[in-house]
Amino acid sequence: MRKALIVWGGWNGHEPEQVAAIFERILKEERFEVEVSNSLEAYQDAEKLLNLDLIVPMWTMGQIEQELVNNVSAAVQSGVGLAGCHGGMCDAFRNNVDWQFMTGGQWVAHPGNDGVEYMVNMKRGSSPLLEHIEDFQIKSEQYYLHVDPAVEVLATTRFPVVPGPHSANGPVDMPVVWTKRWGNGHVFYNSLGHHADIIDMPQVTEMMHSGFLWAAAGKQAVTTRRSSMAEAYTGMADSQQR
Repeated sequence: MRKALIVWGGWNGHEPEQVAAIFERILKEERFEVEVSNSLEAYQDAEKLLNLDLIVPMWTMGQIEQELVNNVSAAVQSGVGLAGCHGGMCDAFRNNVDWQFMTGGQWVAHPGNDGVEYMVNMKRGSSPLLEHIEDFQIKSEQYYLHVDPAVEVLATTRFPVVPGPHSANGPVDMPVVWTKRWGNGHVFYNSLGHHADIIDMPQVTEMMHSGFLWAAAGKQAVTTRRSSMAEAYTGMADSQQR
């Protein structure tokens, strides 16, 4: 059975406990064995992390020991998936650039705060992961992020919607959903999810569902690749002995 770890906490304004419960339900429906923790000490056991299939962070504006970041990073590099949303993943630890490098971006602003109406535009032709989801309108925070240019963008939103100093730059399409690789690991991020009711929107729930499965698949891909290499090596050794 695949194993997932959800770690929630930090700023309560993002309703981390409620969002973690939704994520737990999604994963259990896919027959994951799910551990839920409200302590960053869940990242303390490096060996345990290596045996997971998926890590789901839901922790906003916190402080984290470098050792714990190193443990998560090593697990993801080995093939463990990393998937999360909103500030729970990309505004988790503002002072830790290693976390930001691994996740692919960092929140910097949400002009207009909560209640902004904007479009989420699905990016066609880049990846089939979310191609079954149509463009949709949402009323929530619109995240402006500093984003790793290496990510593969799956959805965007157009800025500016709310006037501000950023408007002087003209229109820009900001990534909303992306994937990236961290070593052998699959990383998935969705900037939607200010409150649990946003995660409960059908489109957003489906985004997270697809993202979880894609991220978790990285571990199996590594296992399959190593098995194929071992079989190929055994075959070569056998042929040389004949």
